[in-house]
Amino acid sequence: MIEEKIFLKTLDDVRDFVAIAANKPYDIELLSGKYVVNAKSVMGVLSLDLTSPLTMVANTETDNEILLEVEKYSAAALTNMK
Repeated sequence: MIEEKIFLKTLDDVRDFVAIAANKPYDIELLSGKYVVNAKSVMGVLSLDLTSPLTMVANTETDNEILLEVEKYSAAALTNMK
């Protein structure tokens, strides 16, 4: 399992992130507080509080490439840019 804190600030971010998730053969969830949604669902992602960081949970042990693909949404990377 791979976890990463991310921010999805715009509708384009949501659309692009969901497209990345949809191309993966394993389950990916987004967590916001007590809510968990399928990261492959635009409606699910849009139902979350996008003003706070989300936790992405990718249910894979072997595909670290997902971290590179979502790096631009990483909370750590965005914090370093400020």
